[in-house]
Amino acid sequence: MVEALTFVRLGLANSDGLPSPDLLDRLAAEAARLLGASCRIDPEPLDITFSYDELRRQAWSTPVLARLAARPHAPGTAVAGVTGLDLFVPVFTFVFGEAQVAGPAAVISAHRLREEFYGLPPNPPLLVERLMKELLHELGHTQGLRHCGDWRCVMSSAHTVERIDVRQAAFCPECARLLRSRPRS
Repeated sequence: MVEALTFVRLGLANSDGLPSPDLLDRLAAEAARLLGASCRIDPEPLDITFSYDELRRQAWSTPVLARLAARPHAPGTAVAGVTGLDLFVPVFTFVFGEAQVAGPAAVISAHRLREEFYGLPPNPPLLVERLMKELLHELGHTQGLRHCGDWRCVMSSAHTVERIDVRQAAFCPECARLLRSRPRS
């Protein structure tokens, strides 16, 4: 799917929303295991204050994608921004993530994937599992995949955390076939 993946921590100028380095370490290790890709974490966080809507208390993910895509990257390398801020696009109340279809950039948010958002105690392994599923979903979009009708496929559309929990951290046979048939960039 991708040969290399660079993770970028995203947050506001005051550091709000920056995910912990430990969380990114765990996510990068899981991504390397599942994807067989070379994963690295950019040591320099990206300030996304420019995309933050004070009224909504959310960051607009689309301009963040443009900034991530503009960063220098080698062919075959995807750039994944990870934040603890809540994300939105104007047509939705919130999004778990967004990606450039057939582009290099994806962004995912831990905000609504944390158990604490739902008034429950923290569950770090579940958070990493949910983030990994959302990362695979968004990376599928960067490879040109669209939403899948198989609710178990990681490419199925999910507008609730329960739908993410039902997904497998894998592509269905048809989506996997489409990925294999796609020319390498």
